Amino acid sequence: MLTYENPIIPGFYPDPSVCRVGEDYYLVNSSFEFFPGVPLWHSRDLLHWEQLGYVLTRESQLPLEKARTSGGIYAPTIRYHDGRFYMITTNVTGGGNFFVWTDDIHGEWSEPIYIDQAGIDPSLFWDDDGTVYYTGTHTDENGNFGIGMFLVDLETGARLGETKVIWYGTGGKCPEGPHLYKINGWYYLMIAEGGTEYGHMETIARSRSVWGPYESCPHNPILTHRNTFQSDFQALGHADLVDDPDGKWWLVFHAIRPSMFMLHHIGRETMLAPVTWDEDGWPVVYGGKLIESPMQTQGDGDVRVEINWRDDFSAPEPAPRWSWLRNPDRACYTFGHGLTLRGAADTLDDIGAPTFLGVRQQQFAVRYQTSMQLSGETGRAGLTIFHTAEHHYDLYAQRQGGGCTVQLFRRVADMETRTESVIFADTDTLILRIDADRHMYTFFAGVDEAHLVKIGTGSTQLLSTECMNCTFTGCFSGMFAEGNCTARFDYFAASSLGNVETE
Repeated sequence: MLTYENPIIPGFYPDPSVCRVGEDYYLVNSSFEFFPGVPLWHSRDLLHWEQLGYVLTRESQLPLEKARTSGGIYAPTIRYHDGRFYMITTNVTGGGNFFVWTDDIHGEWSEPIYIDQAGIDPSLFWDDDGTVYYTGTHTDENGNFGIGMFLVDLETGARLGETKVIWYGTGGKCPEGPHLYKINGWYYLMIAEGGTEYGHMETIARSRSVWGPYESCPHNPILTHRNTFQSDFQALGHADLVDDPDGKWWLVFHAIRPSMFMLHHIGRETMLAPVTWDEDGWPVVYGGKLIESPMQTQGDGDVRVEINWRDDFSAPEPAPRWSWLRNPDRACYTFGHGLTLRGAADTLDDIGAPTFLGVRQQQFAVRYQTSMQLSGETGRAGLTIFHTAEHHYDLYAQRQGGGCTVQLFRRVADMETRTESVIFADTDTLILRIDADRHMYTFFAGVDEAHLVKIGTGSTQLLSTECMNCTFTGCFSGMFAEGNCTARFDYFAASSLGNVETE
């Protein structure tokens, strides 16, 4: 049997969409207010994923100035047709629905081609005759939510006809995330319903005509954990189907891992499950069983997701794992022989572009560590656990005389706390560390690894999505600088804390 771990891409990588070209698979995720936009992944087996980079790498493709928390990029779809890749998505705070294309998956993508259509979660489908259909969320003339469809011109983005609602779903709220497929003469329309919270689910319908009427699958939803707490995973949905070269079918989707009852802070993560087809031609996900980790299916091997890594910032650009908040001021960042950050007026509390570079938290039990050299008398810099501008924990240092003072700042909605200052005399260089488990972040600082001082703690509960107002992102760990200061980071390392994971 083949054994593999879910999630296959851990951390805040939601709304996965996948396509196959020969023996190669390509996958994209939502990125919201973080830049660059739309993480782009490659795999040869659906289990080992390498991030190639991002689809949206230029500000002209992805304007995010003043994008609100959980604004920006929603639910991309990636498709391949006739030698060209297409990615279609919605910038909900900067232009609406658009697509970009490339003939070289390792190269640059085009400038956006916008589509005059309201709603979110767009997808593209090519029929056998080459006709291209757009599907996405739509509100009909009576105010009912459903999945709308129209023909689209890929040269101009123009709609070729009126938008028609082809399915309203099974009755769950927020019918969204549509993907259309043609399999064995049937048009299958798969969507997400129930909202992206604990009632999330995936449903499917089919028709002999692309325009419908669409018949609902008799065993809908085909994927959900809405009625069980006997699983490590909740809020399953927003899926995409793909077949492999051997004719087997698979489903990518997202789910959350609660840290405790009804709370999660890492975000929605990319998952994988095998799909079979019943005698009536309907898909069955993982034999109808609950999604778990590890998963077992036909094949051989044992695949585990690696979490340990270190970045010395030796390249002139950040590695693909790193993200900025909104469109960055590149003058504040210097890469090569470490990372130098220059403080800016915007802080992590602002809906702006603070000097920040972060990575998605991918496990509950993880250690983040860096060595920082600080100059400048009035600014501050350090490490942060960042979820939103209203919810973050900042371990920061400030210069004082010939040394540094270190504090932990905790921002939770309208509550702010600071620990007492810890003084490190006669040094401008500090080791900063964050240790995380399911329930707590613990923050340390010191002149070397053997003499670290505990600065304070912060509860993961208070950085959970359920404690915020309609947010769709997950926690980041990263480096930041604010005000009149310069901070040089020699490295940033992430390492698993192993057995703490299940505590």
